[in-house]
Amino acid sequence: MKIIKAELDRIAVNRKQYPDQSLPEIAFAGRSNVGKSSFINSMVNRTNLARTSGKPGKTRTINFYNINGEFRFVDLPGYGYAQVSKDEKEKWGIIIEEYLNTRENLAEIILIVDIRHEPTEQDLIMYNWIKTYGFTGIVIATKADKISKGKYQASIKNIKNKLKIEDTDLIIPYSSSKSINQDKVWNIFQKVLTNKKEQQF
Repeated sequence: MKIIKAELDRIAVNRKQYPDQSLPEIAFAGRSNVGKSSFINSMVNRTNLARTSGKPGKTRTINFYNINGEFRFVDLPGYGYAQVSKDEKEKWGIIIEEYLNTRENLAEIILIVDIRHEPTEQDLIMYNWIKTYGFTGIVIATKADKISKGKYQASIKNIKNKLKIEDTDLIIPYSSSKSINQDKVWNIFQKVLTNKKEQQF
């Protein structure tokens, strides 16, 4: 995928603030500080399109990024940060659920996890949510450069068992800093976008 344009399209907390539905969207869900922003930046070869934060739980909005004027990446609020109040956590859940319930142009939701750690109960809830909405259940396991390739299979098995994933091909090790499997992920995304365009656009 040749990236000609990648820019922040819209920041929103409710459907009234969303951009129009003229472009298909791929959304990313994951725990706070799991590397969603770094993943988006690496995929479009930008260093600071999606702002990374040293403070987990800071992203409380849905951020829409226009890629090549052809589709959008959508960064959903991170979840699971322990120091955030219960009220805040509930607000994030409402923000995410409203997006999932109202975007007819949503092509796929990707769960982002850290390959080094077993997914949490909240990851499992999010994954089940994704599957309930009828999406494929693709998992990007970031920070793959932090472990040796010899440990990939054990980590993938760990993720598979925790999230109850039947097909391990849906779990893709990825490194934002080393661009490990970037081409593979783009191939998957292009198929997702093509299928959505054929269905709706």
